[in-house]
Amino acid sequence: MTGQDPALRDEAALPDEAARPDLAAVLHPLTQALIDAELPVLAAHGLTMWGYVVLNALDGGPVRTQAALAEQISADKTRIISTLDRLQAAGLISRQPDPGDRRVRLLAITPAGQARRAAVQAGIQANEEHLLALLPAADRQGFLRALRAYAGLSRAELGRTLQAGQPAGQAGSTSTGSPTAIRPGATTEP
Repeated sequence: MTGQDPALRDEAALPDEAARPDLAAVLHPLTQALIDAELPVLAAHGLTMWGYVVLNALDGGPVRTQAALAEQISADKTRIISTLDRLQAAGLISRQPDPGDRRVRLLAITPAGQARRAAVQAGIQANEEHLLALLPAADRQGFLRALRAYAGLSRAELGRTLQAGQPAGQAGSTSTGSPTAIRPGATTEP
């Protein structure tokens, strides 16, 4: 592939595993570049980054309270109110009284919100394809597979794994002391 960075093509150019940089040091510039590329796509669709995060969270199903949504997306519950107000005013989400408890509002994405979220995601992923095209097919598949595996872990699971000082995916152990893998969505607690 022409124009491809030789370090991405040549396995011999990769540093020894022990000499690799910290993951956060490697991921931060990549994450920042991805965010910078997303902002114009979001603006073209009339969304903020937090608006898009909310639409993604609600696309998985309704959420019972604003506090639960804030916890799910790691946001301050008082700071997302204006985002929710804007999304509701645009017809992208609804906040309906819970039939079981009228004091509680159920938050849900509307069909218009689903369409907007899908359009934004398509634009973002079209940009990402340029970056992914720099990797050989096997590396690209492995990279995406690894990202999906980590994304499937809860923040608590990631924290327990990192704090345990064990290799990722080995936060638990069997009665014999051998490590057990963390499956996305599973916990290591009894």
